[in-house]
Amino acid sequence: MANFRSGRVGEQMKKELSQLIQLELKDPRIGFVTVTGVDVTNDLSLARVYLSVMGTEEEKEDTIKALEKASGFLRSEIGKRIRLRHTPELSFKIDASIEYGSRIEKLLDDIRDDRKTT
Repeated sequence: MANFRSGRVGEQMKKELSQLIQLELKDPRIGFVTVTGVDVTNDLSLARVYLSVMGTEEEKEDTIKALEKASGFLRSEIGKRIRLRHTPELSFKIDASIEYGSRIEKLLDDIRDDRKTT
């Protein structure tokens, strides 16, 4: 039963965090960020936020540092918007699955092009 609740809370947190990061945070270190997922533990004490960040490795690290610095603000805003008794602690992770998928797609396109030319 708790798994369903943590899933619903995770989806709501994903939506709210996306809006907060795009509209409320004014830190110049935060680049183009997409919240790809939020995993919340069953006891709602920790939320792992998976992000896709466009840019170099240095820009990605700067974005993570800026978000970690703003985690108190983000956590309090989520607490107000979702109205949880205990707002989960936020942990930010880079999600490389989108980059990996685009790399695979490029390789497949290259293979198709090679087959057409031969």
